[in-house]
Amino acid sequence: MSPSPQQIEQFKKLPKAQQEAIAQKYGIDLNSLNKQGKKQDVSSELESTVQPREKDNEFAQDSEEDKYKPKLEELKPFGYELFAGEPMSFSPVELAAIPDTYLLGVGDTVKVNLYGKSNKEYEVQIDSSGRLAIPDLSPLYVIGMSFKELKGLISNKISTEMIGVQAYISMGELNSMRIMVVGEAYKPGSYTVSPLATVTHALFVSGGVSDNGSLRHVQVKRAGKLITTFDLYDLLLFGDSSDDIVLKPGDVVFIPPAEKKIKIKGEVNRQAIFELKETDTLDSLLAMSGGLKASANKSKVVVSRYNGDGKRITLNFDFTKKSSYKPMNGDEISVHAASARLQNTVTLIGAVTNPGHYEWHKGKTLKDVFKSPREDLLPIADFGYSLIIREVNFKGDIEIQQFSLQDIFDSKDENIELYSNDTIVVFSRYQLREEERQLLDDMAYSEEQLKLRDNIKLWEQFERDEFLKFIGLKEDELFELDEDIELITSIDALFQEPEDTKEEDLAVFSRSKLLAPILKKLERQATPTHPSKLFAVNGRVKFPGVYPLPENADFKSAVQAAGGFLEAAYLKKVELTRVQNSDSKLVEHLQFDGLHELENSTIKLTSKDTINVFPTPNWQERLQVKVVGEVKFPGIYTIKRGETLDSLLKRAGGFSEYAHKDAAIFTRESIKRKETSQLQRLTQELRRDIITNTFQKSRTANTSLPYEDMDQILKDLSKVEALGRLVINLDKSSTQELQLEDGDALYIPAIQDSVSVIGEVNLAATHLFDASKSVEDYIRASGGLKQKADDERIYIIKANGSVELPSQSSWFAVNNAASQLAPGDTIVVPLDSQHIDNLTLWSTATQIVYQLGLAAASIARLTD
Repeated sequence: MSPSPQQIEQFKKLPKAQQEAIAQKYGIDLNSLNKQGKKQDVSSELESTVQPREKDNEFAQDSEEDKYKPKLEELKPFGYELFAGEPMSFSPVELAAIPDTYLLGVGDTVKVNLYGKSNKEYEVQIDSSGRLAIPDLSPLYVIGMSFKELKGLISNKISTEMIGVQAYISMGELNSMRIMVVGEAYKPGSYTVSPLATVTHALFVSGGVSDNGSLRHVQVKRAGKLITTFDLYDLLLFGDSSDDIVLKPGDVVFIPPAEKKIKIKGEVNRQAIFELKETDTLDSLLAMSGGLKASANKSKVVVSRYNGDGKRITLNFDFTKKSSYKPMNGDEISVHAASARLQNTVTLIGAVTNPGHYEWHKGKTLKDVFKSPREDLLPIADFGYSLIIREVNFKGDIEIQQFSLQDIFDSKDENIELYSNDTIVVFSRYQLREEERQLLDDMAYSEEQLKLRDNIKLWEQFERDEFLKFIGLKEDELFELDEDIELITSIDALFQEPEDTKEEDLAVFSRSKLLAPILKKLERQATPTHPSKLFAVNGRVKFPGVYPLPENADFKSAVQAAGGFLEAAYLKKVELTRVQNSDSKLVEHLQFDGLHELENSTIKLTSKDTINVFPTPNWQERLQVKVVGEVKFPGIYTIKRGETLDSLLKRAGGFSEYAHKDAAIFTRESIKRKETSQLQRLTQELRRDIITNTFQKSRTANTSLPYEDMDQILKDLSKVEALGRLVINLDKSSTQELQLEDGDALYIPAIQDSVSVIGEVNLAATHLFDASKSVEDYIRASGGLKQKADDERIYIIKANGSVELPSQSSWFAVNNAASQLAPGDTIVVPLDSQHIDNLTLWSTATQIVYQLGLAAASIARLTD
């Protein structure tokens, strides 16, 4: 392995005896080592002579407490890092092209290449007398000549003394010179440098300037006289190296201490500590810092300085005025950022083509903002309800102005003048994201766009399938991640449709999303003397809810805010409920004709008013029921409120000759929702019981059933679909008078001539009905009971859905087993839960799952 440049330099510093001992021990050739050190290129030589400085705390470890303390970024002196280095040798060698202006000195080597009649190469050195002796030529006195003059002199001499021969002259090894770098240098001392070295070279080889040294007054002295003063800022800031002169042997580079310094931080392009000269002004100071950023607050610059008493004071200056500030030693300038708040703008958000900030000028109106409905608005925009949010004071309190885009475009409404910093909100006329998507799907598409849309849907489905594979789920299992069935906790909920709207289902520019922050802002700024400017609209409107109260609000503006009336709205009697602010217990109810109020606007809305639009008396939406199976005209029927089951059967043409009336199945959506809620409630109670039993470490917790099995039972219970079946007897008058509801379904199966046996029997099967056979006969025909069967809880599911227990005299009025069975009945043999677990809790859960599964199986058999 060859030694590194650093090792070579350390080796050279050893005494000669130690060098020879180490060379003999490791087999190193001293001559080759010396040649290796001489023939290094510029980069390797500089690397070996000047290395980066080692910081005092480079290897210091932060304490455990200091690691988490905030660290402030300290300002660094400008320009010092450029020359900062660690000198490794006092005899650096620099290789560079020799300029024509180079003056020859004693010891310099000149290379002469002859070609033509005679081809020779000579390398001669200028002797101590200043002469250059080239073979076959008379000596030349060249000391003090420039390199250009030397080339001309030798070429002329050879052409006159050696006919047919031409010469090429170049410089060989230059004789090094010694200079001094003193003062505030990092490593002051005497250095041997190339005769081409300049002031900056001297700074590099000496390791740069110390922290106290001056970059503005670097002096070059020759024989005690000041030759030049080099301001390094001219080089660093403007690239001016005119004062970076070439040094001569014996020159002294003196670095005086810096006398004046100033700090600049904040919104400037270059934060640092700068050195001052007496002639520096604000312009030169800004040039040092790279200028102010666009975000700088130029008129309020903070300057901290020492006064005449040595105390620190704070002053404010306006940097837009050049004469306002004069730099002083020790100043700390902080340029703060200007306010990022937009001025003289109008902000446009919502269902518009190009939302964002726009220029405001005095006299600008809504018509200047909205000129074309097709160009300025999205297809989903609501033309009846939009808002202007306007700040009214420095606290940021707002007031609301409401307007109609339709009136703006039709020039029916007064053209509203805009103020600076107004925000215009345009809503979507849809509440749900799916409704917006449907609108866009219904718009005209080209054939290519339709194909692209279909390809995008296929790709989304592919990505969804791949994701499900990755997480190990099937499509029908995904509901467990995000589906949460709401429990029915009140009687009213039984008569209402379930709320399926979630936050992610709302349209982006819907009223619910865009109004939420506005309503919160109005609530926060309310005071006892200035109540919150809100009102509510309930009843038969498209978007019932709470809305901001605009200036001069009336019934018409409230209707526009709520999206208009529904078809069922009854306008002859509208009620307004008003709470008196002076006495919250005093509530006033006003009833008025909605149509008359829309035209005359006699009532002005106040804070917390509530408008209730009632439905038309006896109004009914479109109610539909389904009749399937053995009737003459099966199908979907539209009914009126109060219509009975008997009336529906007559409209369906009555039963066919194959109808099995006793096996009729009737389902109702409200019953299904109630059963679903009860199943979910049971699941939650079971989960709570698990936790309770686990913490109490009772006997019920000492189960051999693994946790995975317990969890699976709960999942199975939560996935059981409620049937919503209402047990009916079509021959009874009470059933015939049953009033129908929307979504009811009646299924009349064909005549059944069989009896099924399911559950814990050796072979679940369906048998031909035999009136003479008992329950035991059918079970025996199915192979008998299994070991896990519960023979004490066998029951019969009748074709109409009712349940009976065999061979018992009870409210069923049954005297013998054979008389209980009829065509279409199902004998159910349940599982003995003791064979599963000794927990009463899990016995209940497993029995529920098991029994529901058997019941569903029996109904499915009837509908086959």
